[in-house]
Amino acid sequence: MTFVLPSVTYPSSDGEPVAETFDHLYAILVTLEVLRQYLSGQQATVLANQFLYYAQGFPRLRVAPDVMVIFGVAPGGRDNYKIWEEGQVPAAIFEMTSAATQQNDTVEKKHLYERLGVREYWLFDPRGEWVEGRLQGYRLQPVEVTGEVVEVYLPITDGRSAVLGLRLQVEDRLPAFYREDTGEKLLIPAELAEELHRTAALLEQERRAREQERQGREQERRAREQAERRAAAMAERLRELGVDPDTV
Repeated sequence: MTFVLPSVTYPSSDGEPVAETFDHLYAILVTLEVLRQYLSGQQATVLANQFLYYAQGFPRLRVAPDVMVIFGVAPGGRDNYKIWEEGQVPAAIFEMTSAATQQNDTVEKKHLYERLGVREYWLFDPRGEWVEGRLQGYRLQPVEVTGEVVEVYLPITDGRSAVLGLRLQVEDRLPAFYREDTGEKLLIPAELAEELHRTAALLEQERRAREQERQGREQERRAREQAERRAAAMAERLRELGVDPDTV
């Protein structure tokens, strides 16, 4: 007798709100877009508020990280992320935390991400409700426990994301990201728009300066041609009077 296993459905939504407050939502969207732009062209993807399924055949075993970065997979979005299909565990996860989610973020999720092997786990508290300095990261580090070496989360004390090559700090109610290789800040969409506006204004200034320079050269050319015509007319008049203009 052949048994056919029933198909398993892995939902992509649970009907819950994306974020607790506008501050949390904005932090999620900005982090998603900044990291997506930063990793553009690489074999990686950045997902936000989408189910991460970690046990095949058990659709209830899932979590929805606010933002997760996965390397070694095809770029682009997914409706959900199944570890057994993609073959990669997220390298870094960001949770926008609050007093209401503190227990879940620091116990359940932290232990789960640690067990799954997520290299870095970052908590950002946009309203400063419980995280000192509003930003705290954890990195998997090997420690010896009862004679066995295991990897556990230890606090990140220097604001560095080793897996992303970025330095993190808090600016206003957002996490800010700086490249470690150049020190350059990864601009958020609003800053990108301002930078584009400034660049467009500079280009327009340069265009106007070039146009003024061109008009100046054109005026000089016309004045020179006019002077040459006057000189030629005077020379012709002198010849008519029997005077050699070259001897005057």
